[in-house]
Amino acid sequence: MAVQRLKIWRSNSIINNSSMIQRTLILIKPDAVRKNLTNEIIRRYKEVGLAVVKRKDLIAPMDIIEKHYSMDPEYLKSIGEKTIAAGQQVKSAEDQGRKVVTWLRKFITSGPIVALLLEGEDAVVLARKTTGFTDPATAEKGTIRGDLGTDNILDANREGRPVWNLIHASGSEIEAKKEIELWFGQV
Repeated sequence: MAVQRLKIWRSNSIINNSSMIQRTLILIKPDAVRKNLTNEIIRRYKEVGLAVVKRKDLIAPMDIIEKHYSMDPEYLKSIGEKTIAAGQQVKSAEDQGRKVVTWLRKFITSGPIVALLLEGEDAVVLARKTTGFTDPATAEKGTIRGDLGTDNILDANREGRPVWNLIHASGSEIEAKKEIELWFGQV
């Protein structure tokens, strides 16, 4: 009898016929932990078919945060462009991104966080769709940020802090692999 399921591990993915089982990283940020939203957030990921493979409750060490939120010029520019998209004028997207990353680093290390390694079919895309857009003010209803988030990018920038958007979700399969290794080591 032919093997019905072919499993090939390639980086953090299993190819299973036409669907792809992936792994992704979620960080539940201090604002969500303070609001006691951790269980609700995890419930929502499980509800869409993602399994929690590993979980760490911790105060994030600055050395890991500096690697996670890097000062790479392209990354800084992408962060700054979200400020521009929210309607704020800035001199330079990269300079604005540098400010935001500095605020983020301070914020993420300010209190407990929860790191989750999730697994499931198309986990990266599914986790991002479930999480919602970066700015809770414009995140779709039905997403975690759209339903539970109360902040917005413009207020955050005016107040000199990152947007309190509850969660970080890996943006791509490559990013997920790098972030999982950073937070959980080789798994």
